Amino acid sequence: MSNQRRNFLRSALAGAALLACASLPAHADTLADIQRNGTLRVAVPQDFPPFGSVGTDLKPQGYDIDTAALIARELGVKVELIPVTSTNRIPFLTTGKADLVISSLGKNAERELVIDFSDAYAPFFNGVFGPEDAAVATVADLDGKTVGVTRGSVEDLELSKIASDKVTIRRFEDNNATISAYLTGQVQFIATGNVVAAAVNDLTKLRRLSAKFLIKNSPCYVGVAKGQSALLTRVNEIIAKAKTDGSLEAVSQRWLKAPLPADL
Repeated sequence: MSNQRRNFLRSALAGAALLACASLPAHADTLADIQRNGTLRVAVPQDFPPFGSVGTDLKPQGYDIDTAALIARELGVKVELIPVTSTNRIPFLTTGKADLVISSLGKNAERELVIDFSDAYAPFFNGVFGPEDAAVATVADLDGKTVGVTRGSVEDLELSKIASDKVTIRRFEDNNATISAYLTGQVQFIATGNVVAAAVNDLTKLRRLSAKFLIKNSPCYVGVAKGQSALLTRVNEIIAKAKTDGSLEAVSQRWLKAPLPADL
């Protein structure tokens, strides 16, 4: 190949590379967008009391809704609540339909490949729950039994890791369906959070839920899109301030009827 041809190819490749770089979209700064638009869009649960549900006034209420309002207030913007389910909450964040996910979101290695997580803002414990007189104390005791879980939830992922193939795990699309399946006898047990079980027991005396064994201690984190370091830093600053000034303690007492754990 002649030197002239080599030089031509080098110039063509360099030009193509510059053109490709110029055509790439600029990396968005979500925090700047939030402040410019004056609105924080937050994906929140609508079927997961006491973290998120619809009140008698048909408005969202719960721990996560109060936390979203707290963060928006500290940012000096309005909050726009976007109802999501456990299966679509992360896609809403990764596709830009929400700026944050505050939806009783637990952290695991798979999710950390897709999104970033704030510091913990709420306590949460996953376990298996069932009738008080049921003799179940370990995962081995579930052999031959049926357990309901919400598809894609932390308890679904964690129970699937430890349960044998003798356990029938039935997956439901949202938490209301999971709880309903237990209350109507479609499943013998459910895997869920301790606060959810307590909320169910507050609402009905039908098939009251008793804790059988712990699956995982899984605090809740705010989900932030990858690459949004400025927003993540600001959210962590707000959470830290809320822990020290008593704001999160008030939210915990209101919705969990318990103080924040000292190690949260």
